[in-house]
Parts: sequence; structure tokens; C-alpha cells
Amino acid sequence: MTGYLTEDEILAAIPGLTRTRLVAFIETEVVIPLRRNTGDDKAPVFRQIDRARLQLLCELADDLELDEAAIGVIITLIDQLHAARKDLRAVVRAVEQEPQAVRARIGAALIRSSG
Repeated sequence: MTGYLTEDEILAAIPGLTRTRLVAFIETEVVIPLRRNTGDDKAPVFRQIDRARLQLLCELADDLELDEAAIGVIITLIDQLHAARKDLRAVVRAVEQEPQAVRARIGAALIRSSG
């Protein structure tokens, strides 16, 4: 199993996801599928992360009755949060490589700035 889902498979896997809604999500680039060459056509394929994202988008639209603009804002904020977490993990890894004295000074500075 490659982990990729075709358009038909993603539509079948997510309740509330219609072809029209999927096309709208792709056009607004809140989901960007990969493209797989199949003959003359470049068919979209979806990763598991795309599936989870599409599931969330449908839940936001259906359960919370949010419109496209609100969904766009929420997805942008979620993406920013994920990027910030990734950056923070990189900083933590870099600090962990420093000598104990440097780590202690950084820890003390963080305590001072949060209090």
C-alpha cells in the first residue's frame, strides 16, 4: 500500500465530502493534492495528512456551520501553529546540543522573560 488515495477513494472515505466541495478546497488551496501521471492525465492523489485535513474541513463546515472565509482563517491559523511547533522543536534540539552552562543561561533567561 502506497498510502495514497485517489479522488474516488477520498470521496468514499470522508462523510460529507462531495466532489464539488473537494474541488472548492483544492481551488482555494486549503488542500493541495499530489499529482500522479496516469497516461495523458495528471490525476490528483491524496496523502493520509490530506485525508485528515479534509475530514477536519468537512467537520468545520458541517458541524460548526462555518463558511469558506472562516474555514480559511482557521486552517491558516492551524498551519501557523504547526509551523511554530516545528520551529520550536528545532530550537529545542539546537539548545540540547549546547554545553550545560549555555543551557542554564537560556533557561534562566526564559524564566525571567515569562515572569
